[in-house]
Amino acid sequence: MCVRWFLLVLGALSAEADFFQFDSISNVSTYYFNYIYCNIWEGECQPNQDDATQQVPTRDLWAGFPQDYISLLHQWYCSLGQCCESGDCRITNNITGLSRDLQRKLHGQHLAQSVVLKAIQGFLNNPESNKPLTLSFHGWSGTGKNFVARIIADNLYRDGVKSECVRLFIAPFHFPHARLVDTYKGQLREAIRDMVLRCPQTLFIFDEAEKLHPGLIDAIKPYMDHYDNVDGVSYRRAIFLFLSNIGGAAINDVALDFWHSGQNREDIGMEDLEHRLRAETMESHGGFAQSELMSGHLIDFFVPFLPLEYRHIKLCARDAYAARGLEADEATLDEVAKAMLYVPKEERLFSAQGCKSIPQRINFFLP
Repeated sequence: MCVRWFLLVLGALSAEADFFQFDSISNVSTYYFNYIYCNIWEGECQPNQDDATQQVPTRDLWAGFPQDYISLLHQWYCSLGQCCESGDCRITNNITGLSRDLQRKLHGQHLAQSVVLKAIQGFLNNPESNKPLTLSFHGWSGTGKNFVARIIADNLYRDGVKSECVRLFIAPFHFPHARLVDTYKGQLREAIRDMVLRCPQTLFIFDEAEKLHPGLIDAIKPYMDHYDNVDGVSYRRAIFLFLSNIGGAAINDVALDFWHSGQNREDIGMEDLEHRLRAETMESHGGFAQSELMSGHLIDFFVPFLPLEYRHIKLCARDAYAARGLEADEATLDEVAKAMLYVPKEERLFSAQGCKSIPQRINFFLP
């Protein structure tokens, strides 16, 4: 695709050759051909720093070119990641967008909104961080753990979860057989190393982390530790997210206790949950708990996702309709919310499935 853009632009420039100085076109063409040859086709070349054609063309050089052609060439050049303030067009680090999306799209999760935003913003604003950022998301299925991981990817990377700087591992899918753990160790280490070499600020997401073999996590523990580098590669700008159902019962108990005592769920603080999450994770039977990731205290924040109530389910239903370009009235949203299962049996307070099945459920209520 990049080469096709390149040839298109050069063809357009050549068609207008009578209007420009030949030397200008020659210099531009030479520069971009050299760039493609050395960086895209990985040809063997030794750029001469004294050669003006090896330098990025200046505005003066473009003075006589039509604006349409300049814009076309600029768009192609920027698509290669060469003209962003960050120095890497794959990375956007849009903290304003992250804050907005967490506030508007994530429902019933005041703790996750606050902790995730502050943790990521602080990490990105500190280029001298002494370790990668490691967050562990905990809560029932459907409460928003994967959703938040996607919001993070969408705001930190131009291409979101499809970015070559983002990698998702699903424990039972990518590492299904305990007997092959030694093979998986090598594959995982190689994958992480290759990703960070290509993109130092890589986002790694481990879904269903409680099902990871402890040996598998221990194999990549050095990449999350306080090392300048591991075998010559620095991992300090990487971000690791672990998504787990561990602690869901403890989180729900705290939320239920607050409800019974007449307190608002928004009054639940990290001090009410983080120590319980850490303890329950340490005592669980999964490989995640038994790994050195826990004993080495390498998780920076245990992020609780609270169980969702009826009012939150209605908001999720509203968003699901909006995603299809539809607007549902209150009666319809109530019908969708009422169709969900709620627990505990006596109070029927929390959605057993969270918002996970809402986008499919609304099909039943469409005309």
